[in-house]
Amino acid sequence: MLSVVIPTLESGSHLAETLSSLMADLSERENEVIVADSGSSDNTLEVAKENGAVIVSAPRGRGPQLAAGARAAKGNWLLFLHADTSLGANWLVEAERFMTSAKSYACAGVFRLSLADDTLAARRLEAVAAWRARALGLPYGDQGLLISRRFYDMLGGYRPLELMEDVDLVRRIGRRRIHHFETVALTSATRYMRDGYIWRSARNLSCLALYFLGVDVRLLLRLYG
Repeated sequence: MLSVVIPTLESGSHLAETLSSLMADLSERENEVIVADSGSSDNTLEVAKENGAVIVSAPRGRGPQLAAGARAAKGNWLLFLHADTSLGANWLVEAERFMTSAKSYACAGVFRLSLADDTLAARRLEAVAAWRARALGLPYGDQGLLISRRFYDMLGGYRPLELMEDVDLVRRIGRRRIHHFETVALTSATRYMRDGYIWRSARNLSCLALYFLGVDVRLLLRLYG
């Protein structure tokens, strides 16, 4: 059984598309979609209910949300996905192939980042993200993460970090135990389009560098914006 866990906070504008694409693929299988919400006041919960998702309450921050969703999940496989990310048409075929492989129980799978923007800047960022994920073993949460419950629990799961929760977990997984799917994870480019690709990328890189230097995550949140 596969449990999809989606953290939300005022995510109604993107969640409907994400859930509708998931439910279309999962409707004929014994799976579940869990929305871990931190007190949304928009239509997030309404959208979740309309699409048949299980709703759990969680503290603010993606780390606490993902951890809460995982605790509520019944599946022996967990797929963590952002609310503004939709998976490509062949995702379930690749995922099922991965989940039925014996060696995958000690690995995690991630999808190929694709930004919802037709500009050259978006393509360049996707190329950088692909290199970072493969060469450095640092895929971010917007690429999704498919992992067995057994391996997730063995690693200690998501820690209650409001930022860098994805980096923290994939570092424990390790570069050699990350499988890269060909299917894309189509993710909103809103932050990049609003702030500019150069400025937003520089800000993200600064946060990552400061995190590796041991700077408190609460301080990084102010820089991340």
